[in-house]
Amino acid sequence: MKDHLPRKRFGQNFLNSPGVIRKIVAAIAPRPGDLMVEIGPGLAALTEPLLQALDRLHVVEIDRDLIARLKQQFPGDSLTIHEGDALEFDFATLGADLRVVGNLPYNISTPLLFHLATFADRVRDMHFMLQKEVVDRMAAAPGGGDYGRLSVMLQYRFHIERLFIVPPGAFTPAPKVDSAIVRLIPRPAMELNAIDAECFSRVVTTAFSQRRKMLRNTLRDLIAEPALAALGIAPTARAETIAVADYVRLANALAAGK
Repeated sequence: MKDHLPRKRFGQNFLNSPGVIRKIVAAIAPRPGDLMVEIGPGLAALTEPLLQALDRLHVVEIDRDLIARLKQQFPGDSLTIHEGDALEFDFATLGADLRVVGNLPYNISTPLLFHLATFADRVRDMHFMLQKEVVDRMAAAPGGGDYGRLSVMLQYRFHIERLFIVPPGAFTPAPKVDSAIVRLIPRPAMELNAIDAECFSRVVTTAFSQRRKMLRNTLRDLIAEPALAALGIAPTARAETIAVADYVRLANALAAGK
């Protein structure tokens, strides 16, 4: 089962450290009855120990050779394989109170996180292995270079916690960067104060489209400088200095103005 050649087009780096695997599974804490889906099971490094704790596990895999191996390795009905691209998969079809896990392909990690965020109301929690740089951006506070559109959009929807770092040597082939395990827990509906999600997304995207420019310039097509100041947001501020709550307040003012 270990002779599969990793494919660059699928961003495949296979976890091979028993100690790291045990630590990840302990952080996930799977229980019988959990509705869990693993993205990119690969050579089943996480799949096997997860199945030891679960009644059933769903997996989403795009590589047909790996799918054939999974079917051979787990011939019973405890593993349900969904063949296809996780970027296009409808996670809502699996049900509610969903637990999502995976060693996410680094080459599609950001768009995949945005895709998964659209199903947050059906999710209990998510645990992912990602490039450490991406996790740093996800959890970044305002004011630093790591803070950006990904930070704002994900922090609005989730509580985010970086759990621990995983070195390159835990993978085959070894990536050139450190990885990290991150936990995302959807925020309750009472904390989601944006009255127009599309408007909120547009404001954040526009603000960070030219992050070195002042907001009075990047947002000039959306809001006038005096109106920006009236909201308590300095027109001379830059996108990376504005907190998530400020973006929500700004978006709500624009949405109400419609």
